[in-house]
Amino acid sequence: MNQKIENIISHLQIDAITDNRKQILQPLIEYIQEKVNQNNAVSINFICTHNSRRSHLSQIWAQTMANYYGIHNVFTYSGGTESTAMFPKVAETLQNQGFNLHKLSETNNPVYAVKYDDNSHAIIGFSKKYDDEFNPKSSFAAIMTCSHADGNCPFIAGAEKRIPITFEDPKLFDNTAQQNEKYQERSLQIATEMSYVFSKIKK
Repeated sequence: MNQKIENIISHLQIDAITDNRKQILQPLIEYIQEKVNQNNAVSINFICTHNSRRSHLSQIWAQTMANYYGIHNVFTYSGGTESTAMFPKVAETLQNQGFNLHKLSETNNPVYAVKYDDNSHAIIGFSKKYDDEFNPKSSFAAIMTCSHADGNCPFIAGAEKRIPITFEDPKLFDNTAQQNEKYQERSLQIATEMSYVFSKIKK
């Protein structure tokens, strides 16, 4: 794994996760553990309204943590209730934290290949609806990363499990002096919580 990303992971403050957040994360831990116990693939679709910020950060950090903790057969996806684009500050934040991003298309909704090391399979990131052809149709966990999507999508077709794990939207700080700090903060919060989740999986 990229040394910069490894360094970030090694300094994450997992002990600072509150008991309330641990309770929120527990159903995802149980879902992954059950799949691992059955030797089945683990498919996770992180869903937010616009599939532009939190869902991408969750998808990428979850896949990274699965690799870091040696949990195999994990496949992460993201989607929204509508398609927009990965917000440029998300891509910039991930690059600053050590990820290699290669833009595969120069459209209004660019497709990114995201890698946490030189030899890893690329994580494909672009904005899409949660039921897009790119995403799984069955046997997956739907993780609702924003309260709007959680409230407006009570049913996700094909999902075995629907788990709300919501994060504050860094969009609230766009075009402010705190923008860079808040995007980094949100990315690190998601990284910390995904690290906690995968650290609990028994192989």
